[in-house]
Amino acid sequence: MILHTIVPQELIFQGAEQEFTTQQMITRNGIPLIVEQDEKMYKVVRILSSNPDDYLRNDLYPGALISLYDH
Repeated sequence: MILHTIVPQELIFQGAEQEFTTQQMITRNGIPLIVEQDEKMYKVVRILSSNPDDYLRNDLYPGALISLYDH
């Protein structure tokens, strides 16, 4: 995405840095995921796969909870 503006980047993306500090990348069954870690679970934030079939899985979708010990 290209954003052409005279507004400083810091004003446009306020708070974005804090949002990303809680996220980490893991791989589950060969599928790269961005997750947020809770005490005993991961919450899927984003699927990073280039395979369209990975987005159709019933167990992996944004918002799904994954056990810490399953990956």
